[in-house]
Amino acid sequence: MTSEIHRDAWGIPHVRAADARALARAQGRVTALDRAWQLEVERHRARGTSASFLGAAALPWDVFARRARLDDTARRCFRALEARDAETADWVRAYVDGVNDGLVAGARRAPEFAGLDLAPGRWEPWTPLGIWLATHILFAGFPAKLWREEAIRHLGPEAPGLFAADGPGTAGSNGWLLSGDRTATGRPIVAGDPHRFIEDPGVYQQIRLSCPEFDVVGLAVPGVPGIPHFGHTGAVAWAITNAMADYQDVYRERLRRTGIGVEALGPDGVWRRARRHTETVEVAGEAPVGIEVIETERGPVIAGGPEGLDAGVTAAAPRVKGVAWEDGPEPPTALALRYPPRVTEDLGFGCLLPLLRARTAGDVDRALDGWAEPVNVVQAADTEGGLLHRVAGRVPVRAADNRVRTVPAWRPGHEWRGWHETPYGELIDGVAVMANQRGPAAPLGVEFAPPHRADRIRALLQERRTWSAAGLHIVHTDTHLASAGPLLDRIATLDGLTPEAARLRDRLLAWDRRMDAGSTGAAAYAAVRTAVVRRLAAHPAFTALTEPPAYPEVLLPWLALVPRIGHALEHLLKARELYGIDRDAVVREALTRTAAAGPAGTWADTHRLAPWRALPGQRPEPEPGLAGDHDCVLCTSAVPGLTDLAARGPAARYVWDLARREDSRWVVPFGADGVPGAPHHRDQLPLWLEGELAPVVTDWALLTPEDTQENDV
Repeated sequence: MTSEIHRDAWGIPHVRAADARALARAQGRVTALDRAWQLEVERHRARGTSASFLGAAALPWDVFARRARLDDTARRCFRALEARDAETADWVRAYVDGVNDGLVAGARRAPEFAGLDLAPGRWEPWTPLGIWLATHILFAGFPAKLWREEAIRHLGPEAPGLFAADGPGTAGSNGWLLSGDRTATGRPIVAGDPHRFIEDPGVYQQIRLSCPEFDVVGLAVPGVPGIPHFGHTGAVAWAITNAMADYQDVYRERLRRTGIGVEALGPDGVWRRARRHTETVEVAGEAPVGIEVIETERGPVIAGGPEGLDAGVTAAAPRVKGVAWEDGPEPPTALALRYPPRVTEDLGFGCLLPLLRARTAGDVDRALDGWAEPVNVVQAADTEGGLLHRVAGRVPVRAADNRVRTVPAWRPGHEWRGWHETPYGELIDGVAVMANQRGPAAPLGVEFAPPHRADRIRALLQERRTWSAAGLHIVHTDTHLASAGPLLDRIATLDGLTPEAARLRDRLLAWDRRMDAGSTGAAAYAAVRTAVVRRLAAHPAFTALTEPPAYPEVLLPWLALVPRIGHALEHLLKARELYGIDRDAVVREALTRTAAAGPAGTWADTHRLAPWRALPGQRPEPEPGLAGDHDCVLCTSAVPGLTDLAARGPAARYVWDLARREDSRWVVPFGADGVPGAPHHRDQLPLWLEGELAPVVTDWALLTPEDTQENDV
């Protein structure tokens, strides 16, 4: 049987094959042809071998991946999938076969391989599961529990709530669902944009997958078969955002070394043997690093060891400073991570084929009953008017403390006791909005996004009774910054200012609160905000939090004080009291010094795109300036107080029209081709910057067939 690849004007692959298995193979092959370097990077990340060709900068991730047992968990999940769902396991194998078939040709197109004298490695059947797990292991933000532990220790029990205040997560999204009553066609529309770290090549792959059984357009995850997150089958469409649920736990462990290995103290007071072995991490240009991998009954040890919380790596980090655990005379020596697929041996891949085969919102609902992680809020609609707004994923039932902070493994009451039922949401006046705010997932989480994006999307959608797919770009690109209010309110009360500061105050109070690229008011506001954040962070009240403990480097961004203050600024300014800090004095000084420094230019001068690339310096010229900000619907995330650069933002935008699929639209930050310099590597960037979307082409006659036809076996 044969498979075919066609391309539209943007180079997006439309893949057609005789059956689902042949189509999976063809999807793997075209992904390898277009994105061989990206696939190689992701394969190594999943295995914890990135440092072998990227050098010491990649070592912290490799150590974490090894100690967290990511590759081993992927293997276990694939073995369980083979036993539980042979069809899906065979379908995943077909995808892997296609990747392996296309990698050599794909690597010839990608200059990174030649530059590093690197040959692409062979994929194993579980590699897609490993990539999925490595991509999402930090989504639930378990390192935030380490931050809360520190905040409680140094500031008191009220600190996590004050700093969280519905604070930032690792990833988020906007999404909205319009019933047929709210559209010009009378059929539903599903639209939104996932917010992730912007990577080059992009984290989402526009693709069409067609066989006699189904024909789906959507955004695939390179390295994973099917279309898990955002898809349109013609009859039904679906989309997701991060539910911000808490489904991973961090246990404080007491370990001791014995003559035959390592033991961990359990909640029943009994020392039990932990699984233990050593591994060697190869590092390009440097000596290899040996690590000790330990797993207790709770889960893999990700920090520390029997000798203490600086153990586990041959070249040990400095000892943890300033820790006064509330655990009695014998403090914990390690931290263990418990996460659902390590427990259940299930990553939810059994959902992927049923999603492709879905014809109704009910089909999507049933498919997602088996979803595992990350835990998402899902919206779906079909051509008959069926609608779905629900949470999907696996969240353990356990004590409240487990969700907030690290918990002692040797005390009873912190075990997992089954799984939560996932909640459903409702449409209000024909609209459902999901923007990581407290919504249907509220019972399952601790920290959520501020309500600003969700409130603004709903307000914009209420400005018209009916919408068309072509008009929704104005929602995607809205730049109003509601979170500016508390700082501007404090600025408004200041008097006795210098003339320069008074003029700046008046400018800010007259500003329209839009973070437009060309706005001098937005730039001035951001400059004052940065100054306020830095002054708060330098206050003696927070001194103990300025140097986080020597946890693994991968986890340290969650413990950094300046971003914590920056993202919680509006709540810190509104709180009745803040550890004795004179906030008006802080704001006054920040305003005065910013005014004295002179004009700040426009927002786009400093708010520039900062995509991640595996090889730094691949693109030395500056990236473009941006509109938007962290709490805007156009969520191009600066980190107030740290940088105006935007490393996170809309990793794609989509509008799924259930009246006519060909009226749907989509765009990604760069392009469909992962090869630098290729015609379709960055050709969508102008659209993305302007908030425009490319049409979804569904007529095969309008596509260009490639010469490559494959005979699948």
